Amino acid sequence: MAENLIEVRNLVTSYGRRVIHKGISFDVKKGEIFAIIGGSGAGKSTLLRVLLLLKEPDKGEVIFGGYDISRLSEAQKQQLRNRMGVLFQSDALFSSITVGDNIVYSIVKRKRVPPWIACEMAMVKLQLANLGVDAFSMYPGELSGGMKKKAALARALALDPDVLFLDEPTSGLDPISADEFDRTIRQIVDIMGITVVMITHDLPSLLICDRVAVLAQGELVYCGSPQGLPEVGDPWVRQLVSGERGRRFLIGT
Repeated sequence: MAENLIEVRNLVTSYGRRVIHKGISFDVKKGEIFAIIGGSGAGKSTLLRVLLLLKEPDKGEVIFGGYDISRLSEAQKQQLRNRMGVLFQSDALFSSITVGDNIVYSIVKRKRVPPWIACEMAMVKLQLANLGVDAFSMYPGELSGGMKKKAALARALALDPDVLFLDEPTSGLDPISADEFDRTIRQIVDIMGITVVMITHDLPSLLICDRVAVLAQGELVYCGSPQGLPEVGDPWVRQLVSGERGRRFLIGT
């Protein structure tokens, strides 16, 4: 059985008097693709902020790579963040510099390597992201939506992270580009053995996932194989899988 990379125990978070998570617990195993889904306001984004060490929980434990984050100094937390790659929903590329420079900047900022080595590393990441080295000298404005996502993915992989966090990675993509992006993620996991934690609303993306966690009313109502979703009794999940997109998902499984 794979070792846990992330362990969340009895997590409670809130904003003022509004409680977001009411004591949720789950594990993320090394080398798996772990999806987090839920309706609007279910707490997906807040959970992502906690996992990225950007928000302190009110109660509970978050253990990353064996380290209880509540016991770490800010410098130690930054060391853990350096082991994380993040792909934001908006891609967040610097539009005034080339795709290659976007990736090289991430490498040079964190690692003391000569520029030519940073460029070679960036080329490798572009190929891993199925974008190709020709994109190195292109500007983000010259790329299609799907290509921008892949460029941002290459940048997120720049430092060979232990875990890759994806925030709605297929948002705004047409179905063909979304499917291609999903296949790229699955391929990267198979090649690198990296762990992926993905927030998504795109049901077809669950087909590449090993497990999925469902948040509803501040609680974790399901955590298991995507194929088990039709058996979940939660009303939001039933509505999710009974719609047209849900039927397409079930056909895919």
